[in-house]
Amino acid sequence: MKQPLITPVVLCGGSGTRLWPLSRKSFPKQFVPLVGNKSLLQLTIERLSGFGNETITVAAEDYRFMVSDILRAARATGPIILEPVARNTAAAMALASLHIEKAANADQLLLFCPSDHHIPDAQAFFETIQKGVPAAESGAIVTFGVVPGFPSTAYGYIQQGTKRSDGSYQVERFIEKPAIDKAESLMLQGGVLWNAGIFLARASTLIDALRQHAPDILKTCQESLSAATHKSNADGYLLIRPDNTVFSSCRSQSIDYAVMEPCRDVAVVPFNGQWSDVGSWNAVADLSSPDEEGNRVEGQGLAHNATNTFIHAPYRPVVALGTQDLLIIDTLDAVLVAHRNNAEQVKDVVVQLEQGQYVEAVMHRKVSRPWGWYDSVDAGERFQVKRIGVKPGASLSLQKHHHRAEHWIVVKGTAEVTRGDDVFLLSENQSTYIPVGEIHRLKNPGKVELEMIEVQSGSYLGEDDIVRLEDNYGRNDE
Repeated sequence: MKQPLITPVVLCGGSGTRLWPLSRKSFPKQFVPLVGNKSLLQLTIERLSGFGNETITVAAEDYRFMVSDILRAARATGPIILEPVARNTAAAMALASLHIEKAANADQLLLFCPSDHHIPDAQAFFETIQKGVPAAESGAIVTFGVVPGFPSTAYGYIQQGTKRSDGSYQVERFIEKPAIDKAESLMLQGGVLWNAGIFLARASTLIDALRQHAPDILKTCQESLSAATHKSNADGYLLIRPDNTVFSSCRSQSIDYAVMEPCRDVAVVPFNGQWSDVGSWNAVADLSSPDEEGNRVEGQGLAHNATNTFIHAPYRPVVALGTQDLLIIDTLDAVLVAHRNNAEQVKDVVVQLEQGQYVEAVMHRKVSRPWGWYDSVDAGERFQVKRIGVKPGASLSLQKHHHRAEHWIVVKGTAEVTRGDDVFLLSENQSTYIPVGEIHRLKNPGKVELEMIEVQSGSYLGEDDIVRLEDNYGRNDE
């Protein structure tokens, strides 16, 4: 029997502050290579490819280039809906449902998945989703609950009710993240599942539920989508931009509160496979195998006379000597040392760092750009040094600076340099100078990544001292 067509919808929001300093607002956890040098977003998209249909991605405007890169790496097709501001899952799911209603078929089955979950057994996941299809086709909203392995305070719970004729279970109630004694009581009671935040429903079913329980959210999303712009990017992905002014007025609420809790026809299907929302450093540590002392080490870490210690050290040697129950996370510009029992409080520390105006709270030293990346190696009074990587075939904008000059040294690959009216090539170990106010552009004409060192000098070195004259990525239109 032919399986019904399911359109996956990947919800790519969230800042992942509990995984600071690796996850930050400018580069949140769904984009961080956490498993086998792949990001959770890429693993999610690859897992959803089994449904054989295009994937709709709902993401923040600021992440459009990273999303496009990962979709291309995963060989996925489908539009990207760009939210001008974050308005939680109810609005994101409304946008995707309304897009499908308008572009295809209101009765199309949509599978809504978070972008930052780790589910290693793709086949078990696929089979579990298929078990929810009969209930979804009958008009129910189907959610998928993970069979709990221990009493967790990090997840919400779903109380299973009676078994339905379609093989799923009626949802009796949703339970918010409990205290430890309540979690233990729920486990003893049985019939409860962790709420994975994965939903399957017809587009029309979700739209009707929003119309009944959150009509203001639906109306705002309808109006913002009707005034949306549609434009394909350089990778060929359709970018759908809802109207900023209208969408910004939308109420922010999760789909759980807006629809799932008040809705009566909600079914649940248990998932018995391995699952993690990778929501804390304890969860990240659990992705790797421990040694005999319970230590888990990634990269250049060394645990000596230590027990139950996790070390994340990709860049340099990090030694844990005589430690117990610690999380040690090392990055290029920030270090976190925390007791395992305090892992959930990392997000509170990020708030304090933001209040103290630490740029490291939200930005990495190495910054992703549509053309590649740059890493701020050193800085001082009137100078700054950066490593710059440019993708094959990519180029920076044609630009100039009012306050700084630049020295470029090529260390790998070939650079095509535009400097005023001159266009010339630089190979490894060659260099050039860009005077203050000179129009210039850097391009990689080769098939390997271009890497160079840039030394900036001048009275002002901020990123806002860039006058873009031409840009391949639409940034001079923003």
